[in-house]
Amino acid sequence: MMRVIAGSARSVPLTAPKGDNVRPTTDRIKETLFNMLQTDIPDAVFVDLFSGSGAIGIEALSRGAKKAYFIDNDKESIACIEANLKKTKLEEGAMVLKQDGVSALGYSIRETADVVFADPPYGKGYDQLLINAAASSKAVGPDTLIVIEEEKDRDFSFVYAAGFDIIKEKIYKTNKHVFIRRKEA
Repeated sequence: MMRVIAGSARSVPLTAPKGDNVRPTTDRIKETLFNMLQTDIPDAVFVDLFSGSGAIGIEALSRGAKKAYFIDNDKESIACIEANLKKTKLEEGAMVLKQDGVSALGYSIRETADVVFADPPYGKGYDQLLINAAASSKAVGPDTLIVIEEEKDRDFSFVYAAGFDIIKEKIYKTNKHVFIRRKEA
């Protein structure tokens, strides 16, 4: 069972869309991720790309983010995100968009995000497409932290050519979180 780990909606159970399209982040990995992000979350604009159940963006709102964008192009995922937001009473700070994560990052988010989290399907090249979209996105400022979840062995050296640096990587059994920021001028 998935749940909100901390904050105003702590312990509220969340549902995930049925089927193989969604890979919910385990509570243990989610807790590790948010321990690393804890100073970035209060009053943040948080973007959850390839949202699935919305669990990551909901966790950010529960922990004090002022706004969260939930972006997914699957209609069942969108319905699930909306139901989870209602259950956690966090709809007020939420903006749910049914569209592709790469194009949303490029064109739909009109304000600078503090944190962009992306959990795209592994091994399909979305991570590189996202970084290329981030390079020209108004949503990605000099201080925006981008976190991408991908398979453990994925090489992220492509970020350097797009004008970004890898700040850190957190490697788990089968996957990893890669923390990325724009190169300093």
